[in-house]
Amino acid sequence: MPIDRIRAMELHRRARGKIKIYPTINIVNEEDLSMAYIPGSVGPCQAIQEDEEASFDLTGRANRIAVITDGSAVLGLGHIGPVAALPVMEGKCLLFKIFADVNALPICLDSTNPADVIHTAELLAPCLGGFNIEDISSPNTFTVVQELQKKVSIPVLCDDQHGTAVVILAALWNALEVVGKSLEKASIVICGAGAAGLAVADLFLKAGATGITILNSAGILCSSNPKMNHLQLEFSSRTNPEGRKGGLEEAIRGADVFIGLSKGKLLNPEWIRTMAKDPVIFAQALPEPEIMPEAALAAGAAVVASGLYDYPNVISNLQSTPGIMRGALDVRAASLNDAIFLSAARALASTVDRRRLGPRHIMPDLFCDEVVPKVAEAVAQSAISEGIAAHPLPKGQVYNDTWERLFGGRASRL
Repeated sequence: MPIDRIRAMELHRRARGKIKIYPTINIVNEEDLSMAYIPGSVGPCQAIQEDEEASFDLTGRANRIAVITDGSAVLGLGHIGPVAALPVMEGKCLLFKIFADVNALPICLDSTNPADVIHTAELLAPCLGGFNIEDISSPNTFTVVQELQKKVSIPVLCDDQHGTAVVILAALWNALEVVGKSLEKASIVICGAGAAGLAVADLFLKAGATGITILNSAGILCSSNPKMNHLQLEFSSRTNPEGRKGGLEEAIRGADVFIGLSKGKLLNPEWIRTMAKDPVIFAQALPEPEIMPEAALAAGAAVVASGLYDYPNVISNLQSTPGIMRGALDVRAASLNDAIFLSAARALASTVDRRRLGPRHIMPDLFCDEVVPKVAEAVAQSAISEGIAAHPLPKGQVYNDTWERLFGGRASRL
């Protein structure tokens, strides 16, 4: 969908920020002032001093997160720095609020040292219910997420890793159902070995996939690839079961699935013709995909998806990340893990009505009412089952509470 740059610039100039802070308590007289500030705040302070968990009930912490970046890998712009990253971080905060009623604060840090990011986030943790790590370059993003989660007892979500992996897995389950194949037996090529590509591969493996081949800019991750970082080297031993070498043309031959998480115009239509029968193509690079959907279909693809809003089968982290965070916050999950992400992916896949499931409809619409409540409920119940929920809730409550937050009233079904 083409965007008018001038109109977009004017929107940002007029808005002067995409989020605001509004009071939840009104102050109109001295009694209101004393209740809301001093001495009224003394009692809650003392209660929290005795039991820090009370901070989730007596302050806004339970529904407040930080969206943290160092500006090193922002969209397709690359390393643009923390100040230039602010419009994107504000945008993500806006989406958290609109789609999940989560209060999010943009935090853009002037350091690309993972230790600095981790330490700063750790210091902020007492006033937050969770973190969303955003647009930090690989492999630093993996270090930040893993090490920060070890240090704090609130969920650390990474949109680039976890949000992408969940939404791609959900879409692929549905796409493979359409073409009569299974994840366990499919030959899958993942083009892109950054934060998204490796996270997708990891969750695929946890979901039962066995035939995964990953490529970075130098080709297939294998022993002869000269440009692998330590994470890519690790994944080279967990994937490529056929021992293939070479580039994308060699990797894709005979494959059932192509997943592009790299850059535009990488996939030659002729290579699709060498894939297995009824191939699935996910071309997720933005703003220009690895191949345009119409070209992929003309080359023989059975199911095509992309991140382009004006084509069928839009795959967007907006379908996963808000719901994951909503569910984690509602049960006060201490962390996030693979079981939770798999539950989120299953819930997301199930939002597509099986009567409508087909080559042009493998994912719910971006504004589908069911998505966030269903994903949030699945995440909440998984966290409870995993024993990491400090505030367990009955089945169905998170779904209903989320529906009420977003749309008013109570949901008629789960």
